[in-house]
Amino acid sequence: MTSSAPAATLILAAFVAVSLWGLLRAPALIERHLLRPHGLAQRGDWWTLVTCGFIHADLAHLLFNAFTFWSFGFGLERHLGTPAFVALYALGLVGSSLATWALHRREPGYASLGASGAILAVLFAAIVVFPTASLFILPIPVPIPAPLFALLYLGYSVFASRTRLGRINHDAHIAGALIGLLFMALAEPATFARALRLLLP
Repeated sequence: MTSSAPAATLILAAFVAVSLWGLLRAPALIERHLLRPHGLAQRGDWWTLVTCGFIHADLAHLLFNAFTFWSFGFGLERHLGTPAFVALYALGLVGSSLATWALHRREPGYASLGASGAILAVLFAAIVVFPTASLFILPIPVPIPAPLFALLYLGYSVFASRTRLGRINHDAHIAGALIGLLFMALAEPATFARALRLLLP
């Protein structure tokens, strides 16, 4: 696994290790690396645009992100190659953080953390590469076609963002998903076109 997908292995190990350390041993680590859009430019803590992606709110948050990344990241790196995969993940992480900053920079109490934006970029890029794949989402007992999941997820995220549903950064999810799709359209237009032909015969 590590030899065929070294970047995915390192990324997964890094955000799991840092998150566990923060959750179990050093809660101040999480507090220090939260992305706080309001006043970010004045404080100058721009590093939190990246470091917020290596910490998580709780074990369930970490487990869900780690499982999703493990399910799709390794196969996608083997398809794209390590440099392109690293570029995709970095763009997903920084792009979703910048979107969070842009949309919430006037909200003093807003804070965000987690790798979800980057992982959604990986997930949606994987759906382009493997458009006939299906996903199992607990507790739903039947597989969901990946493209259907993509449409439903984006629709739900837009609705949840507009209604401020829950304590989840839906805007980062939307940004990450769109970055994943755009990356594939630019990096592998033939693969993107093939996925569209399968979806829109």
